Order: sequence, then structure tokens, then C-alpha cells
Amino acid sequence: MPTALLHPDSLTRTDPSERHWEWQYLDLMRSIWEQGNERVDRTGVGTRSLFGAQIGFDLSDGLMPLLTTKRVYWKTASREMLWFLTGDTNISKLCAQGVEIWTDWPLERFRRESGEEISRADFSARIVADEAFAARWGDLGPVYGKQWVDWPVYEPAGDGLFRLRSQGVNQVAEVVESLRHNPGSRRHIIEGWNVAELPAMALPPCHKTYQFHVSEGRLSGLLYQRSCDLGLGFAFNMWSLALLTRMLAQQCDLEPGEVVWMGGDVHLYLNHAELVEEQLSRVPSGEARLEISRRPRSIFDYRIEDLAVEGYAPQAHIAAPVAV
Repeated sequence: MPTALLHPDSLTRTDPSERHWEWQYLDLMRSIWEQGNERVDRTGVGTRSLFGAQIGFDLSDGLMPLLTTKRVYWKTASREMLWFLTGDTNISKLCAQGVEIWTDWPLERFRRESGEEISRADFSARIVADEAFAARWGDLGPVYGKQWVDWPVYEPAGDGLFRLRSQGVNQVAEVVESLRHNPGSRRHIIEGWNVAELPAMALPPCHKTYQFHVSEGRLSGLLYQRSCDLGLGFAFNMWSLALLTRMLAQQCDLEPGEVVWMGGDVHLYLNHAELVEEQLSRVPSGEARLEISRRPRSIFDYRIEDLAVEGYAPQAHIAAPVAV
């Protein structure tokens, strides 16, 4: 892995056993916790943060960036990525698979507007069982998947008016085509930050911009993330970047290259002290590899059953609250 992708503190490590990619993450966590600027944030919880960070990982030989100092539920992260690719914006299909990572936002809105103090488990069960309830309370607005595969386009309708085209821009499909037919392009980009639609989203995109690069038959992916909860969100974001890059590489007859994660406001929540201190006490070890068992007809046809991880032996899960 090129040393330019390593967090600066990791460059001081000379023992091969201390060159595990995850030290980039742990060194960044330590820097934020010990030197980060303490701020009042949108959630009211408060954070310590640094601005501008970078972590890299080489995908050669099937390797995948799964944190080993705590368990990462990669199937949950994968189900979310596959859901994004459908363009769906309602949590009902996620809840039906036991994926609750988006439930807190509509749940908070339901409690606020209805006055009903329903548990998350009961809310999720009702979302799955009641289609009308899901339509009313389960939609997140035009979040990631909507922008990725159906970015709205307005066409002239005469008399100075415009109408919404029935099918928007499928950025993912366009990237597949450009990778296949114009690999040297610098425009292999998937963008989630639609300024006009931000107010309608339950949460504006955090992992907002993906860019892909082909060199010597290898596909590399870069993610710019405007806001990153390093303690909880990063593990899923890094995995999802690598998974999307692997799927695109397979669809475009390319070998996996590297993934580069870049964070803008990278932060740790003040109520995550136990998580941070426990994780910083652990030493990373081992490697995880992903096998994709088949090549579907398109990037939109992958299923969770197509994915298998081998060699992943993480340390115990570390629980922490989500700030909504």
C-alpha cells in the first residue's frame, strides 16, 4: 500500500506487526480524542473533531477493510448498499431484513408528530406489517439511492415552465458505461449532494461523493465524506466503499485496486468515551477477504447471498448510542 495513503501517525511505526491498515484508523481516533476541537453539534450531544483526514486500503487478493478491534456487521452494511442501488427511500425493506440503521430518524419524527412513545422494535414491526403506515412514516425523503439512480431532471414545458422528467439520471448505470467504454475519463463520479433536495431528506448525505479511477486494468475508488462519526459510521462507510468498488470492478472486467476514504469533519461524540477508550486499548490483527460468488447481469442485481467473508476474526462488539 502506498505510504501516501497512511495517516501521518502511522508512518512512525516500523515493526511489521504494527503496519496493519487499521492503525490508520486508531491513530486518527486517538488524534481526535486527544487533540480535537470540542464543539456543539446539530444533535446537541457534542463532539471532538478534526478537519481533513485520509485512510487508504489495497483491495488486492480479495482483501477487505473490516475493522478487527471491534466486530463490524458487514452483512448489515452490505444490505444497506444493495438497498441504495435499488433507489428505494423507504425503510420498510430494510426493517424486513432486520436492518435498523435508518429507523431512528423516522421513529423520532413519528414520536414528535404523533405524541406516541412507541419502542423502536414496535415501530419497526409496524412499518413491516402495515403498508399504509410505512408509506406515511417510513419514507426518508430523496436520500442516497434516489440521487444515485434517479437524480431529478426538469425539462422545458413551454411558457417558461418546467416539468419533472419521469425518469431521472441513473448515475450508477452511467458510471458503469463510462468505465467500460472510456476508462481514462476523470468523470466516473456518483454524487449524492443535490442542493435543491437537501431540505426534503431525513439526513443530508454524509458519504456524498464517490469517484473511480482505472489504471493498468485496476479499478480504485475514492469517497469524500463531508461528516464522519468515526466511532460508529466509519466502519460501514469504508466497507461500503470497498464493496461498491469490488462490484463495479467485476461488472467492468477490471481487477480491484485501492480504496481511499477522505473525511471532512471527522468527529467522535462526547458520549462515546467508553467506546473510544476500549477500542484504543485493542491491537488490530488478521485479514478479511470477500468472495463474490457470481457475476450478475448488472450492478443492480447483486444479492446478499452472493457475498461471503472469510478469515474475519474480530474482537468483541462495542456498543454506543447513535446521535439523531
